[in-house]
Amino acid sequence: MEKLKLPKEYHSELSLHDTQVAIKTVKDFFQSMLSARLNLQRVSAPLFVDPTSGLNDNLNGVERPVAFDILNDKDHTGEIVQSLAKWKRFALKKYGFNIEEGLYTDMNAIRRDEETDNIHSIFVDQWDWEKVIRKEDRNLDYLKETVRQVYKILRKTEKFLSIQYDYIEEILPHDIFFITTQELEDMFPEYTPKEREYYITKAKGAVCIMKIGDKLASGEPHDGRAPDYDDWELNADILVYYPVLDIALELSSMGIRVDENSLKSQLEKAGCTDRAKLPFQKAILNKELPYTIGGGIGQSRICMFFLRKAHIGEVQSSLWPLETEKACAENGIQLL
Repeated sequence: MEKLKLPKEYHSELSLHDTQVAIKTVKDFFQSMLSARLNLQRVSAPLFVDPTSGLNDNLNGVERPVAFDILNDKDHTGEIVQSLAKWKRFALKKYGFNIEEGLYTDMNAIRRDEETDNIHSIFVDQWDWEKVIRKEDRNLDYLKETVRQVYKILRKTEKFLSIQYDYIEEILPHDIFFITTQELEDMFPEYTPKEREYYITKAKGAVCIMKIGDKLASGEPHDGRAPDYDDWELNADILVYYPVLDIALELSSMGIRVDENSLKSQLEKAGCTDRAKLPFQKAILNKELPYTIGGGIGQSRICMFFLRKAHIGEVQSSLWPLETEKACAENGIQLL
């Protein structure tokens, strides 16, 4: 409850019924644009994987995945995915995608250790996407251009929604502002990483924060990143200022993926060299998988942002503490 924000005099501009219609409108438009602009083909994706495959995302390394046994297969357990960051790269090779071709899919996950609030839920739904690139494209210029493409899709979606619904006004700036985590620390050395994100995003409206995962000059990383999918020198988060809650709202996380050299280096830095023996990580070290760029874009997050909702539970069905449900009901927030 300490993290729950209850905006004064808030009320949803849409009924529950109309909200459901609007959610589909947002998702249909956005994913159509994403597929066309990034040359992505929709594919089916797993809800769970074999934990011994190395394909699951361990996020910050402390979150516990949901696991279960299998009645007719006593030798294996299933593990609900926490994201598809690694599976997508494996799938690009398996399905025979060529350079500058990619895939996208609906990723649904359960993150039972998530601390819930207005923008965090134990249910995660996002578009996971991944695209094959050339090794020479593993650079900041290529990353920035991809960020710009995704941001243009966000702006076009907002413009489309502002035409569909009179109450929605365009608030995204024309251009997104790029900054590295070290530049951000140098700018706001006395603040925490989350506070830095808030101040820069409120000032710029839309920000791309790059180079997340490695230690900064202060000796601490800006944020946690698993060492075996994003290259810490070539990744980025897209954040926008969200006036309904007066916060910096992360809509997308993406990055150019590790190659054989950056994977080895990052596993050593993270003290996870044992992962090099897992099938997925071994395939990267042996140069058996394509070089790729990819990311995740929160479906409920963008629906919440574009429809100007105060709580992510207004655009997705999940479980919430009883005190959260009560406080929301008393303050005009209609949870699904």
